[in-house]
Amino acid sequence: MTTHYDVVILGSGPGGEGAAMKATKEGRRVAVVERYEKIGGGCTHWGTIPSKALRHTISRMAEYKANPLFASSFEAYAVSFPRLLRSAEGVIRRQVELRHGFYERNRTRVIHGHGRFVDPHTLEVEGAHNARERLTADHFVIATGAKPYRPPGVDFTHPRVRDSDTILAMEDTPQSMVIFGAGVIGCEYASMFRTLGIKVTLVNTRDKLLSYLDDEIVDALAYHLRDQGCLLRHNEDCARIEADAEGVTLHLRSGKLCHADVLLWANGRSGNTADLGLEALGITPDPRGLLQVDGCYRTSHPHIYAVGDVIGPPSLASAAYDQGRFAATHLVHGECDEHLARDIPTGIYTTPEISSLGRTERELTEAKVPYEVGHALFRSLARAQITGQTVGMLKLLFHRETLELLGIHCFGHQASEIIHIGQAVMTQAAPANTLKYFVYTTFNYPTMAEAYRVAALNGLNRLR
Repeated sequence: MTTHYDVVILGSGPGGEGAAMKATKEGRRVAVVERYEKIGGGCTHWGTIPSKALRHTISRMAEYKANPLFASSFEAYAVSFPRLLRSAEGVIRRQVELRHGFYERNRTRVIHGHGRFVDPHTLEVEGAHNARERLTADHFVIATGAKPYRPPGVDFTHPRVRDSDTILAMEDTPQSMVIFGAGVIGCEYASMFRTLGIKVTLVNTRDKLLSYLDDEIVDALAYHLRDQGCLLRHNEDCARIEADAEGVTLHLRSGKLCHADVLLWANGRSGNTADLGLEALGITPDPRGLLQVDGCYRTSHPHIYAVGDVIGPPSLASAAYDQGRFAATHLVHGECDEHLARDIPTGIYTTPEISSLGRTERELTEAKVPYEVGHALFRSLARAQITGQTVGMLKLLFHRETLELLGIHCFGHQASEIIHIGQAVMTQAAPANTLKYFVYTTFNYPTMAEAYRVAALNGLNRLR
């Protein structure tokens, strides 16, 4: 059986959903092919949603333990890792139900199975019990996402060797963990497991953590990870891994040994492009399985688009959704708002959180831009004192002459929420995008948003 659609989308994660909803709203007949038994993609089932739900549960538990009113009741109270994970199950179920409703209300067909291109306009879907169906379409959107990079020589079938897709399936609570790879995923899990009381060694292949961030933020993150008891090892590389029933040992090329109950391999990701039939179309992924696209998210075949993690950085769910919408806009109208997806905030869910937007001090210095800095330390804010979340700061970078906002960097509780106030101002056209907005705006008191006024005044005082 062959069915024709205007648009066929591979993957129901944020990128696929964004493309499907936009194309459907524009009156196109759309089908979504999802390999997994439930919709939502890796974001919903293995990545963002379960890990952030787990982090929230761990953070709340840590807050209760630190509170003198409740600390005594926690002394003999132990919560296993699998039990903590159950907090995410309800969230995942509600997310799946919510998204399923989107497709139903918009009459968008979801087909479960693995799709492969037969020719540039035909996709064959292999479903349960080897059932096969052919779909033809005028346009395709590849939104198959990415998975943890698994290098040869690492035995991921061993129960003590995990990656970010399998770490949340642990059935026991380890006493110690080695994390190889100190990118966003590595840092987030290091912070999470250390907060849970697990001994953590974080191995970084570079000379500093998350080097694309502002140096002051990076230094703060490294300090607080160490302050929490996490051991950091920089400029290291893996020589080999030994795992047995007693534990796992990471042998580093420097000669050091890192022994723990569990190893989390968090060193890179690769695109889900295998067995899609792309090579026969002349679409060749790079060595990490990522697809090259133009400014409108088109592959070398103009009617085949690709969005989300399968095209590489920024590899954020927020960006993937917008990319899907922009790709669908282009295939319908021939226009693309790709530039809107360039300046997006980075949200890193360590403890405390990190969120950044715009340029760093390093970048401004190299570009010889005359800038100044305004700080607001959370410990000086009444709201932070009330909640006990006094670790962190808001940092504003602005032009010395025009006062234009050039960068926003936040480290601390709710940083990923706080950043959006500055984002709204920073994205305005001049002269509305200056520090003056924060100086002349009355913020609720006490709030964390007040940090913008404090940082703006602090920066202006530096000009005198």
